[in-house]
Amino acid sequence: MEIKLNAKESEEYFYNALCNGLHYMNGYGLELDFDESEYKECRKGMPQGVCYEDVLMQMLRDGYKLTMNDIECEGEYTRSIGIEEVHERVQNTPLDHLQNMINENDDAETADVILQTVFFEDIIFG
Repeated sequence: MEIKLNAKESEEYFYNALCNGLHYMNGYGLELDFDESEYKECRKGMPQGVCYEDVLMQMLRDGYKLTMNDIECEGEYTRSIGIEEVHERVQNTPLDHLQNMINENDDAETADVILQTVFFEDIIFG
């Protein structure tokens, strides 16, 4: 079975994954990295009280990249993504996890799997 998501759905599910699973990446020896000046530029135009993940998504929409840095394996798993990868790869998430996200029955594991699918195109950790 193949599921096709539109850009809006892909962004929504990736955003939810950032909110619910980004902290899991630290446990794998990975940390999110981006250009601080780009973050500040994107944050500048947003309303007061906006959350971190909102700014990350705006960065992607504005054409910037997010990088998952591998800090334990000498950079072997360091990967960068842009909005195109979000649009192309969220729908490649293993079906059971993608269905959980679609049905709003997601949890931290679902988020973790979506993030790994987008950044690594596979489930490598966990």
